[in-house]
Amino acid sequence: MQPNMEAFLDIETTALTPAYCQITVVGVHLTNGTEGRLVQLVGDDATADRLLEALKGTSMIYSYNGSRFDLPFIHSRLGVDLAALFPHRDLMHDCWRKGLYGGLKAVERQLGVERCLKGVDGLQAVRLWWRYVNDYDEKALATLLEYNKEDVLNLRSLKERLL
Repeated sequence: MQPNMEAFLDIETTALTPAYCQITVVGVHLTNGTEGRLVQLVGDDATADRLLEALKGTSMIYSYNGSRFDLPFIHSRLGVDLAALFPHRDLMHDCWRKGLYGGLKAVERQLGVERCLKGVDGLQAVRLWWRYVNDYDEKALATLLEYNKEDVLNLRSLKERLL
């Protein structure tokens, strides 16, 4: 990938409090117009070094509610202040300006953005992670990664529709 990439970032976690919870997946969809690449850092592979390597050459990070959740969670757990290192645009605020409220899935429904995985949400993502960890359920991990992939790919669709 070339420099001046856009990065669409979303994380999955074991719950909402960084002090007591861990990051299970960091998903990043990198694009420079026509080319795209997906990076997913899972479990112990979600490190500061690997995340910074994945974001090398990024000119802008896009997220949904990332200024309140994803970026502070990453800062707390991995010690990386992405907001200080990269320009960041939280698409949730663009949604609000257009009268679109709710979580990412609710906004997607309002805009007609399709998902392949129906019925998977943040709570289900936590359950999938623990099924993988506790029961060695590879299908649960595959579903979690597909869920995260849809999140980051749909962030790009959301950006294109809003901006």
